[in-house]
Amino acid sequence: MRTVKSAKFIKSMDNFDEYEGLLLPEVVLVGRSNVGKSSLINMLSHNNKLAKVSSTQGKTRLVNFFTFNKEFVLVDLPGYGYAKTSKVEQQKWSSMIDNYLRKSENLKMAIILVDIRHNPTEQDIQMLEYFTYHNIPVTICATKYDKIKKSEKIQKLTAIAHTFNVGLENIYLTSSETAFGKANLLDRIYQFIDGE
Repeated sequence: MRTVKSAKFIKSMDNFDEYEGLLLPEVVLVGRSNVGKSSLINMLSHNNKLAKVSSTQGKTRLVNFFTFNKEFVLVDLPGYGYAKTSKVEQQKWSSMIDNYLRKSENLKMAIILVDIRHNPTEQDIQMLEYFTYHNIPVTICATKYDKIKKSEKIQKLTAIAHTFNVGLENIYLTSSETAFGKANLLDRIYQFIDGE
C-alpha cells in the first residue's frame, strides 16, 4: 500500500505558451465545479490546508500544481460547468485547459471526478472522450461517498458506469471526509507512475 510522506504546492499557471513541465510524471484532476478536487488533494496528502477549498463554485481559475513524494505531480484544473460563469470566461478556461493538455509531455493519467450523488454530465462524458481520443489513460473517481446511504451505493455506481460505458470495477469510490478509498486511488496512480 502506498503512502504519502510529503506533498507540496508548487505553483499556479494561467498560460502555457512556454510550458515545459516539472520533469516528473503528471496526473491531472478534472471535474465539475465543486466536485471536490481540492478536498481530494488534501485527503491524499493528509494535509487539509494544502489545496484551498472553497464553498463558492467556480473559485479555482488557475491550474495548480502539487508534488507528491517528489515522485509525481497532481495537476488541478479549473472546474467546468458552473452556470454563472460568463461564456467569455468559460472559453478562456477551455482554451487554458486544452493548452495545458496539449503541451504537457509528462501526463500519464487523467482522473475524472464525479459527485456520486449525481449522474455524470455531458461535459464529463466529453472529457472522457477527449482523453480517450488522445490516448491518455483515465480513472473515474466518484467523490463524496459518505454523502449517500450504503443501500444507494450500487444504484449510484451503476448509473455512473452506464453513463460512462465502463464497468463498475473501473470506478474508484472516495470520501474526503473519512479518507475512504485513499489507498486504492494512490495505488492506482502509482500503477501509471511506476510503469515508466
